[in-house]
Amino acid sequence: MTTIAGIGFTAPWLLLALLALPLLWLLLRAVPPAPRKRLFPAVTLLLGLRDDDSLSDRTPWWLLLLRLMAVAAAIVGLAGPVLNPTATPTGRGPLLVVLDGSWAGAPDWDRTREEIDHLLSEAGRADRPVAVLRLTAPQPPEFQSAASWRRQIIGEAPQAWQPTPEQLARARTQIDTLEGGFDSLWFSDGLTYEGRDDLLATLRQRGRLTVYEHATPRLALRPVVYVDGAMEITVVRSSPQAASGDGRGATGPGAGDDQTVTVLAKGPDPGGTMRTLGSVTVDFADPDSTSADGSEATARLSLPAELRARIRLFELQGQTSAGAVSLADDGLRRREVALISAQSGNEGLALLSPLHYLRKALAPTADLLEGGLSDLLPANPDVIVLADTARLPPDQEAAVVDWATEGGLLLRFAGPRLAASDTARTDEEPLLPVRLRIGGRSIGGAMSWGEPKTLAPFAEDSPFFGLNIPPDVTVSSQVVAQPDPSLAERVIAELSDGTPLVTRKPLGNGQIVLFHVTANAEWSSLPLSGLFVQMMERLAISSGSKPAEAVDLEGTTWAPLQVLDGFGDLFDADALPGVAGPDLIAATAGPELQPGLYQNGDRRIARNVIRTADQLTPAQWPLGLPVNGYGATPERPLGGLLISLALLLLALDVIAALLLSGLLPRQPQTSASKMRNMISLLLLATSVWVISPGHDTRSHAQGNAIAIEEVTPSPPSDPAADALAAERAAELTLAHVLTGDPQVDQLARDGLQGLSNTLRFRTSVEPAPPAAVNLERDELAFYPLLYWPVTANQAMPSGAAYDRLNTYLRTGGMILFDTRDADLTRAGASSPAGRRLQQLALRLDVPPLEPLPADHVLTRAFYLLQDFPGRHNRGAVWVEAAPADAQQVEGIPFRNLNDGVTPVVIGGNDWAAAWAVDDNGRPLLPVGRGYAGERQRELAYRFGVNLVMHVLTGNYKSDQVHVPALLDRLGQ
Repeated sequence: MTTIAGIGFTAPWLLLALLALPLLWLLLRAVPPAPRKRLFPAVTLLLGLRDDDSLSDRTPWWLLLLRLMAVAAAIVGLAGPVLNPTATPTGRGPLLVVLDGSWAGAPDWDRTREEIDHLLSEAGRADRPVAVLRLTAPQPPEFQSAASWRRQIIGEAPQAWQPTPEQLARARTQIDTLEGGFDSLWFSDGLTYEGRDDLLATLRQRGRLTVYEHATPRLALRPVVYVDGAMEITVVRSSPQAASGDGRGATGPGAGDDQTVTVLAKGPDPGGTMRTLGSVTVDFADPDSTSADGSEATARLSLPAELRARIRLFELQGQTSAGAVSLADDGLRRREVALISAQSGNEGLALLSPLHYLRKALAPTADLLEGGLSDLLPANPDVIVLADTARLPPDQEAAVVDWATEGGLLLRFAGPRLAASDTARTDEEPLLPVRLRIGGRSIGGAMSWGEPKTLAPFAEDSPFFGLNIPPDVTVSSQVVAQPDPSLAERVIAELSDGTPLVTRKPLGNGQIVLFHVTANAEWSSLPLSGLFVQMMERLAISSGSKPAEAVDLEGTTWAPLQVLDGFGDLFDADALPGVAGPDLIAATAGPELQPGLYQNGDRRIARNVIRTADQLTPAQWPLGLPVNGYGATPERPLGGLLISLALLLLALDVIAALLLSGLLPRQPQTSASKMRNMISLLLLATSVWVISPGHDTRSHAQGNAIAIEEVTPSPPSDPAADALAAERAAELTLAHVLTGDPQVDQLARDGLQGLSNTLRFRTSVEPAPPAAVNLERDELAFYPLLYWPVTANQAMPSGAAYDRLNTYLRTGGMILFDTRDADLTRAGASSPAGRRLQQLALRLDVPPLEPLPADHVLTRAFYLLQDFPGRHNRGAVWVEAAPADAQQVEGIPFRNLNDGVTPVVIGGNDWAAAWAVDDNGRPLLPVGRGYAGERQRELAYRFGVNLVMHVLTGNYKSDQVHVPALLDRLGQ
């Protein structure tokens, strides 16, 4: 592209044709030779006569100017003028686009895609092959046309991690496989990371490298910790100095040293809906809460224990990135532990109290409740600890069994009372995990040891596996378990001689755990050791408010529950593999360890994007390397505008020529009035063209200057598209939305074919073959009904597609959303497709909805229906809610509902699967069993017929004129 006077030209050589304009002027001004004079006496009779219609021997100057302007506009328009041409380094040959693609770029992702699109457009004009390399998910670069990548870049999204050293090494290997040299454009997310310099050197060796980077500092949340009765929230940011003085003009959130941000604590309310449970403002201008270099600021948030236990995540308000989200885990929830002992509180010395060491171990991390069991049980504590309690009264025992069945944890410790009682001697009791022998085993007793016993290493299936056992932890007495077939699977810790030390059994959703030693130091030194506290944490007795360390999780495997995407949204992680405990704490986040929430047994640990000690370091680039911002004005092509203007001027020239030739009726005018009228006509026509609906042209006045901001010329007519449009407009056609899943799309097409066959055989409607609709490019006005099967992974439509969809819904179209998950949701569960539908519907103009009422027109549009099954038969069907003033008249079985067609119908019964037929018209998929299944398929077809009839006739069957006939059919 060549730039002349600030305007780029894709074909500047065509401007040479402007040199021919003076020659054209001379040709148009040329006249025939002057006539020779000859005397003729009869001519004297004509002297004194005046001709009212005088003819010029030369073309008027204003008509010449009009023609020259038309030719000049056509020449300049064909030269491909571009306003605000992209200022990119000139070059030829291949071009590699490198994307950091991390969470740090998520807040500016839309601007990044726009910038890439502009640069790809420039590369396309230069006929340069382009490849794209994503550092957070490197794949071998493949050079394709720039137009192909412009279509693909729309679907790119950032990841929830930064490029790892392993990914960068893989990217360097992939670059080494490319032959020849190439230029590179690196779109940085503004942060540095390990291994970037080596990749930088590799790219600079292959050709010219240019960096694009947004100047706004990045914000992130560190994991929230519980300190001194309050939650400590720390916000970190990158390069506060750059935010105010780097010369790039950073604006918006993240700019300036006096920045304040709001952190929201979110969690479910009692009904399960996510709510904001609390908020706090973090002020970087406050010296008391901000670090010396201004890179981090801290605030404290205090909430009641009940609200704190509900918190699921913290997020920075107004920030859309995974780094702006901090997931909460068990570290914030202080569990309520009820301590109950058979001894009174004033018995003996404090160190001999059965509860003394439990208080010391649990007080820092749990809320302790002490008192009688009957008083504490209504408080529904998370854990109940019984120290040396042999037997409970029957009413209390039944209450504890119910409590444990609902998910409680009962922790019991042995002691002299339990050893001397006859509890669980012959039969297993519900509140003890094993049967016990009478008496106990101790040094010098009937079942004597020669010396105190040590603990055996914990087995792999034990929750204590991986914990280090101090050599000074010994046991001198214990209660012994009776041999039993289930004893081995209930032992989770044992002594060196193989006798059980800790046993456990499930009880409903809860569990019963028994330590076969006392809770004080009377029978063992275990309560005096740090191992005792670690065992409490592994059993989820304490909340573990202190961040877990890698060594504490040795030997454990954690399954991912939910993971974050680059924009900070949570998604289910059922398909991801488990992660080793030490890696969960110490390893770098990446594809194998995605930030999210992980579970092991009853414990949950959140692996956030930012760890406790992480800092955000801004990217530093070598001297001499071009670093550009995103502030460039978008390109605006002017070719279409100038070509259209040339055609308009030529049309005016034709009109002017007809006027001058007398072929158009006109009033006598002077030459001056003719000129004024033509100029007025020219200005009027130009203004009408500029503001016409067919052009997207906007002007911004600054002083006396007017700049054309955007021009979108009308695309050339496509005969094939026009023929297809005419065919769609002439025939009723049912259509389905393409999801990107070939199997789902094929099933939707076969389902609509089956429904079309049914309509053709049973009604006067004769549909054409079904059509597939691409929301990004296809016109929707030809289809009265769109069937949209929702999948969990289908891409979100673009803004333009949403505009078309909203226009379609407002102008009478209907969309049938089918999540195909009624077999899951009927039990109260949520499905990935249902959650995806919620995301898809956020930007749609969907009216208030309600379950399909019994008197809705869909129940009688053609068939009288009460159920609306598909392949599933119990899913709810949602339609537009009836108006508030819709009343039922006595004697009429239905209300006078709204006059229009419901724009959306939502359900999950998988109707396409029930309608689908093969090429011979036979059903493709089974529905139910036997006659009941065929009846269900018939009802599915009838629902489809009613749906199409409702679209075509509206609420025709709600007219009071038809009430007598309907009442007669209903038998009333």
